[in-house]
Amino acid sequence: MDFTLTDGQKKLVSAFRTFGADTFTPERVAKWCRDQGLPDTVMKEFVDLYYETAEPDIAPDLAHSLLSQVLIVEELSRCAGTTLPFQNDLFNLQIMSGFAGAAEAASIAEDYRADGRLMFALAISEPDGGSDTMAMKTSCQTVDGRLLLNGRKSYVNNGEYAPYILVAAIDKDAGDTGRYPSLSFWLVPRSVPGINAVPISKIGQSMLPFALISFDDVELSPEWRLDASEGGFQQLFHLLEYGRVLLCASSLGMAQAAMDDAVAHARSRKAFGVQVGRFQQIETLLTDMEVRLRNMRSMVYRAAWSIDAADETERLDVALMKRYVPEASVQVASDAMQILGGLGYTEGSRVSRIWEDCRGNQIAEGTDQVMVYIAAPLIIEHYRSF
Repeated sequence: MDFTLTDGQKKLVSAFRTFGADTFTPERVAKWCRDQGLPDTVMKEFVDLYYETAEPDIAPDLAHSLLSQVLIVEELSRCAGTTLPFQNDLFNLQIMSGFAGAAEAASIAEDYRADGRLMFALAISEPDGGSDTMAMKTSCQTVDGRLLLNGRKSYVNNGEYAPYILVAAIDKDAGDTGRYPSLSFWLVPRSVPGINAVPISKIGQSMLPFALISFDDVELSPEWRLDASEGGFQQLFHLLEYGRVLLCASSLGMAQAAMDDAVAHARSRKAFGVQVGRFQQIETLLTDMEVRLRNMRSMVYRAAWSIDAADETERLDVALMKRYVPEASVQVASDAMQILGGLGYTEGSRVSRIWEDCRGNQIAEGTDQVMVYIAAPLIIEHYRSF
């Protein structure tokens, strides 16, 4: 399959490459990782550029095709050498577009464009559920005339700070709906009584502050429910694929950053009077890293194209990509650390940060085991046609 970029895509990459190079200097990135987030000015600059380069055939609330979003996330992740919040924002917009009415989704996007920050944090994962969204226990139910929300959500990015929380909950008032329970989404003000957020300490991905959020008899107002929540779990499963593609685009960009640093070191460093890039072991590592990077890029672009084109292999493409790309990016980062030697194992080297962030991506949006569980039946079905 030909993934040659169009002239428009090349201009898009060039624009964000300039923005990334000017913005994400090593000193700034280190500071923003310590601060656990980007300044408002940087977020607004990204949003302005994102909408200035919007594609004419894409809905205004999304502005770009998934493949173009991949190119943006990949390039900025390469420039920064760390996980950035932009991929989460783009995924959250996909969720909003998929479950809200057109007017509500457009209003949210307009606020995002004006402020530079999303007004809501997305709350889907649960402590006992993880990647198994069907194990969701958070629910809403009418009790004594009051519609109440109860449950817990984990790994809620920006959950302590966002003014609203977009919560996925089982609608117990709907009764038995067959194979899938009735799923509802609620855009709940953070200030409503009964909501409590506790920060989650983690290694890596420092710019993404996570929180555990509990809902204890939170009284819901009917207008907080998203208009198109009837899409249910099947719609959610489809939209989760967007998140996996964007996450893998981030892993790809960070792995490329690790490769850039490794090559620069191999060129400049000498040992025993010889450029270390001429050592056979280093040559082997660099060659294997490049093989992984090319395979990763092909799989990420293929998965994004499949979703944009509504191709019948979409689910398999995404599952295979998520199974391979984060693991391969960890190996590329690990090899880069090996090439840099002792320097690569220090906090001052960005390859160590890249390794941590990429390792986290093996877990986020579906573990390796979950991806195998999804992919294997699809592989068997795919080969039945031969």
